Amino acid sequence: MCMAIPSLVVSLKGDFATVECFGVRRTVSTVLMPEPVFPGDYVSVLASAYAVGKVSPETAAASLAYIQGVLNDECVPLGLQ
Repeated sequence: MCMAIPSLVVSLKGDFATVECFGVRRTVSTVLMPEPVFPGDYVSVLASAYAVGKVSPETAAASLAYIQGVLNDECVPLGLQ
């Protein structure tokens, strides 16, 4: 199973974007993106390698807050709420 993580696009060069998530920057491919991306956009990143779609800043913030809660062992698993 693969989880898509919302990441902020910091910069672009050709078919690659530098993205940041939880303070970590990495380079991902944008070849699978169905639409253009720009610095400041949030994208869903699969397998730490491919951006596959845009997400709104609000959705990104909510998803990242949930993931951070899971990492901190503060969240109830989905479906058990």
